[in-house]
Amino acid sequence: MNIIASADQNWAIGKDNQLLVRIPDDMKRFRQMTTGNVVVMGRKTLESFPNQAPLKDRVNIVMTRNMDYQPKGVVIVHSVEELEKELEKYDTNDVFVIGGDSIYKQLLDMCDTAHITKIDYAYAADSYFPNLQEREDWQMVEESEEQTYFDVIYTYQTYKRV
Repeated sequence: MNIIASADQNWAIGKDNQLLVRIPDDMKRFRQMTTGNVVVMGRKTLESFPNQAPLKDRVNIVMTRNMDYQPKGVVIVHSVEELEKELEKYDTNDVFVIGGDSIYKQLLDMCDTAHITKIDYAYAADSYFPNLQEREDWQMVEESEEQTYFDVIYTYQTYKRV
């Protein structure tokens, strides 16, 4: 299973249920990697999307403890166990965990590849991705050339579970 995120120098991923920065090439890369596949997210991530609508051309699975939550166009699961049962229908290489922070923390150990857009800046934030550089069970296996978007400097990093 894959996990995909955009994180700053401190592994921050968001503030007030919004991304820290929107980088068009990163959004395009996210779309290319996840279209036609399965995306797993929390309720607040879905609610951060325009019109709170699921992502097009993907199976959208939302994990929430709210038993009454029933948005259109998504599969709802209420636990990791329920998610694991739902994911049996799919090839694990086609599954991408897309946030937010509590979902990342709950599902990181189920993933074997992490696609991280690492931003060379420290933003004010209130949600974070687990710091893979501090974990012995993850290793960076690939890093792109430095990219820029106006004054934002970033790289694409791939981590594998070891």
